[in-house]
Amino acid sequence: MVANVCFFALLFFCSVPTTSAQELSKLPYVPTPQIVVDEMLKMAGVTAKDFVIDLGSGDGRMIITAARSFSASGVGVDIDAKLVDLSNKQAKSDGVGDRVKFIEQDMFKADISKATVVTLYLGRDLNLRLRPKLQRELRKGSRIVSHEFDMGDWTPDKTIAVQGKDKVYRLMLWTVR
Repeated sequence: MVANVCFFALLFFCSVPTTSAQELSKLPYVPTPQIVVDEMLKMAGVTAKDFVIDLGSGDGRMIITAARSFSASGVGVDIDAKLVDLSNKQAKSDGVGDRVKFIEQDMFKADISKATVVTLYLGRDLNLRLRPKLQRELRKGSRIVSHEFDMGDWTPDKTIAVQGKDKVYRLMLWTVR
């Protein structure tokens, strides 16, 4: 019986899809519209006491806005060295380089334990793969906001629609319990 349980546990963990850094580097970069950035940070209730981590930070607008408009601090994590460099330069130019930084790293290996807010615009598949990490590493009360993509059967605490210029965007908020 124990051998069967161990076999099935091993089979399960070996069959869980993983994402390599090479796979992540092939994902398209799609900037989040500024109106969506603003609403995601408002939805999470970001304040000066928050540490925001943006996984897949792209051009850095989420973390830079969190610092500039909400006085928060934070880190952006992206696999693309050029976007990380661009984001760090923009943060410095915007006068928030002392509160934010951007690092080139695989989001699945990033230390997110310090975050009080995590922002995502990644796709459903990546959200589902990140979900165990988020639930395991974030402290109770931490908030997660996703642009467009859910996390399977983990029901959001709140969902809102944001009217953009040409489209309606869906935002979801979860609180780690």
